[in-house]
Amino acid sequence: MTGGRLERVAEYAGGESFCCTYGDIVSDVDIGALIAFRREQGALATLTAVQPPGRFGAHALGHEETTITHFKEKPDGDGGWINGGFFVLEPQVIDYIPYDSTSFEAGPLERSAQEGRLSAFRHRGYWQSMDTIRDERVLEAEWASGNPPWQVW
Repeated sequence: MTGGRLERVAEYAGGESFCCTYGDIVSDVDIGALIAFRREQGALATLTAVQPPGRFGAHALGHEETTITHFKEKPDGDGGWINGGFFVLEPQVIDYIPYDSTSFEAGPLERSAQEGRLSAFRHRGYWQSMDTIRDERVLEAEWASGNPPWQVW
């Protein structure tokens, strides 16, 4: 589990704040701004909150729920914020990982949230997971375009 992996590499942080990310996310998150935000907030943990793009067309049902009154192909999403997978953590977060099998999300992040010590850095730029073949094809097409939206170098 992610918690156990963090615990195993904690010694390399040298007792300082450190960044980590999931390996299945592509984004243009401004890491410098994320770190500065964490410093301002003074939280134990800061995660990057994102609003994922919609995957399906949406429509509104009208009269007797049989007539479509509005249709939009692949809207931006439902407006909800999710864990975008980029973090700045204080070394003390490792103390919230009792076992190698500890889930990072259900363990340290949940406990930090309950204690009011988890902050959210809202990222409104590019973000895409790579969880499915569909996601892989989207990312490959963006790369092949010659101007992938996550490329900031």
